[in-house]
Amino acid sequence: MIHPKYFELKDRQDKLLRRPNSLLPFYNGIVERYEYPVLTADNLPIEWKYDLNAETNPFFMERLGINSAFNAGAILFQGEVCLAVRVEGKDRKSFFAIARSPNGIDNFRFDPYPILLEDKEAQESDVYDMRLTLHEDGYIYGVFCSEAHDDRSPDLSAAVASAGIVRTKDLVKWERLPNLVTLRSPQQRNVVLHPEFVDGKYAFYTRPMSSFIEAGEGMGIGFGLAEDITHAVIDEEKIVDPRVYHTISESKNGEGATPIKTAKGWLHIAHGVRNTAAGLRYTIYAYLTDLKEPWKVIAKPGGYLLAPVGKERIGDVSNVVFTNGAVKFADGTILIYYGSSDTRLQVMRTSEERMLDYCLNTPKDALRSVDCVKQRTALIKANEALLKKKE
Repeated sequence: MIHPKYFELKDRQDKLLRRPNSLLPFYNGIVERYEYPVLTADNLPIEWKYDLNAETNPFFMERLGINSAFNAGAILFQGEVCLAVRVEGKDRKSFFAIARSPNGIDNFRFDPYPILLEDKEAQESDVYDMRLTLHEDGYIYGVFCSEAHDDRSPDLSAAVASAGIVRTKDLVKWERLPNLVTLRSPQQRNVVLHPEFVDGKYAFYTRPMSSFIEAGEGMGIGFGLAEDITHAVIDEEKIVDPRVYHTISESKNGEGATPIKTAKGWLHIAHGVRNTAAGLRYTIYAYLTDLKEPWKVIAKPGGYLLAPVGKERIGDVSNVVFTNGAVKFADGTILIYYGSSDTRLQVMRTSEERMLDYCLNTPKDALRSVDCVKQRTALIKANEALLKKKE
């Protein structure tokens, strides 16, 4: 017998899933924000959390609880926006699940089952933050963080991060490939596969690190080539976007969504981290690289594109926005998905035209306070002249 409480919760959830999302009055001319998160723990199927049988679960207790749903890779597939969502259980273990929406703004529905990865990494304890890439070789690749305990250390919290790789043709059956090997970097996070071959090879954006949390000697977002995706090995990593003192990415930075090809370059949406008295602060920023040489930055606006505001600042890891997924529609509309405070998934809307204007025409970081004031003074004077002309 199905417990009657199930029907009550199901009705409540159906109302949540059907709820339309609407734009907020927020304005900066670049992106638009939405009122509601696109996904939270409440969006996960009830059948994934509860034993519905009244005999074995007379109090209708949550047996396998969900803590959060956030940080999702994104792709357009068969006319829908499909997300590879990081779902974290109350046991702290993360896994991936596909959620689909006709418009990418609301009405997301999860596939019947989460993704069961092939168990080929015996020491792997956790997986998270998958980036989806439709590659020109015909496969959809998912690249994610594969975490294991660092058995070389007596510290119970010591961990090693690698880049796991899977591929699929239908988002249902997934083939697990060996983890990426970077010969000159002991740890990797925020690895993203470039959508096209570069010099006939698979190209990856990396984040070389000397420890699990701190960037250490890692100098920023890297770029490397691998001959064979089925046994991906990178020797040399070029630094594409370095960390810089007293900027939004002083402590760390990492590639976010799979780069988007535009008329004037590859659009990158990344995250930057700086330290504060209240802890690390994650923001989202953008930059543009050359179409033929995607490791060469051709434009990078100063400052951040998006920072956490309001309720976005509250969660398991506060004061964080983090992106690993974005999609571009045929009309140029771009949806960027971002986790807020490691708790929920939000979306912002922009366009190719706006992002190119933003990247190419927004001043770069002047790096010194006095020079930043000079930038702002020049803007003020130009506006004053325009306003006087109007009079």
